[in-house]
Amino acid sequence: QVQVVESGGGSVQAGGSLRLSCAVSGFPFSSYCMGWFRQGPGQEREKVAIVHSSGGSTYYSDSVKGRFTVSQDNAKNTLYLQMNRLSPEDTAMYYCTVERRPRTDSSRCFTTSSPYGSRYWGQGTQVTVSS
Repeated sequence: QVQVVESGGGSVQAGGSLRLSCAVSGFPFSSYCMGWFRQGPGQEREKVAIVHSSGGSTYYSDSVKGRFTVSQDNAKNTLYLQMNRLSPEDTAMYYCTVERRPRTDSSRCFTTSSPYGSRYWGQGTQVTVSS
C-alpha cells in the first residue's frame, strides 16, 4: 500500500522560511515524478514544484521561482520543499504527490494522467503566512 505523508507546515511571518518534507513508502517503482501542489482558500489546486527521480525535469511555477527549492533524497524516498521569502499569497494547503513515469517521459510529469499507473496524494500540510 502506497503512503504519502507530508510534514513541516506551520505558521510563519512574511519573509520567513519553512521546509516541507514528504515521505513515500510502499511505492514499488524506481522511476517516478514527485511534486508539490498547493490549494489556497477558494482557489484551484496549482502545481508548485516537481522533479523526476532521475534529478531532471525540475519545474517551478512562476509564483515561487527563485524562492522555493525542491530536492529529493532517493535513498529515503523523501521529497523536500525549501520555501524562503514567504508571503501571505503562499498561504495554502500543500500536497505531495507521486506517479510512476520513466525518465524518457519525464517532460510530462503531472501534465497528463500517467499511463503507467495511479497518482498518489498525501493528506496535505497547512502553510499559513501572516503579514
